[in-house]
Amino acid sequence: MGQRKIDIHAHILPPGWADLAQRFGYGGFIRFELYAPGRARLVRDDGTVFRELQENAWNPERVLEDMDRHGVETMVVSPVPVLFYYWARPQHCYEWSQFLNDYLAEVVAHYPGRFLALGTVPLQDTEYAIRELERCVRQLHFPGVEIGSNVNGKNLDDPSLFPFYEAVQELGAVLFVHPWEMLGRERLQKYFLEWLVGMPAETTLAICSFLFGGIFERFPRLRVLFAHGGGSFAFTLGRIAKGYEARPDLCNVNSVQHPRAYLGRFWVDSVTHDPRAFRFLLETLGPERIIYGTDYPFPLGDLEHGRLIEELQLPPEVQERIFARNALEFLGLESSRAGE
Repeated sequence: MGQRKIDIHAHILPPGWADLAQRFGYGGFIRFELYAPGRARLVRDDGTVFRELQENAWNPERVLEDMDRHGVETMVVSPVPVLFYYWARPQHCYEWSQFLNDYLAEVVAHYPGRFLALGTVPLQDTEYAIRELERCVRQLHFPGVEIGSNVNGKNLDDPSLFPFYEAVQELGAVLFVHPWEMLGRERLQKYFLEWLVGMPAETTLAICSFLFGGIFERFPRLRVLFAHGGGSFAFTLGRIAKGYEARPDLCNVNSVQHPRAYLGRFWVDSVTHDPRAFRFLLETLGPERIIYGTDYPFPLGDLEHGRLIEELQLPPEVQERIFARNALEFLGLESSRAGE
């Protein structure tokens, strides 16, 4: 029997939805267009295509075929970040979040043991965000929610988010931070640079906001996972630490610990696409804080489903941690099986 795998980072979206611009009375929303059997696209207001999709982006049956082919026992699915809609009016984003979360709950319910879900919340409004967070955890039985790396340009250490973090902590829920609306995006429109450069930088900004903003000090029981191997954080940690030491007047305005002291306080997924990068990440963060993830089903994901990790020939206990045990610990699952 092969290595048990729990994929912490995967996305799925509903197989279509109403015209939101027509429903809410203003634009900016993404349309889902099915244009051929098993083929669809996400389309912007101006008619440009944001992303081409295959059926495994919305049909759990196709996802299960891939999971079985690659020995993935459980997949933790979350919304596609472009659909966060933090820029929309809070009431409308709240309704939209409920729609997405209800679909995720249906997927989990129809395939017991094969899927878990992390929901979405209208993070631009703390009251609505907490309300939907509570519904996700208490009614839909999600282990937590996915959030974007910023909220309409506000970094994740903004005090307006503190009540939300408090609610997450009190509910014992987890946070999965995914980059979106990347900083400097106006300069990243060519060569796919928003995804190649912007996303790693955006995730690093989110981690540094948590560290220097004192979020881990203020909310010590908060469990947070950052996408894409933590972006470029591990590879710039030396510079970040040097800044803390050389310019505490600028870096340590919130009286926090040395950045290296927070290693072990958060998790990252395993999406690095490079064996040397993965080994460095493993050395920097430790085997207890890296969780197998794929960013399935998108082209920049690990669509070989952990082959890179398997080929590293890590000690069996380290490999088992990365592929399964760390996910269970992060999600707070007591059972020996993720779906039970």
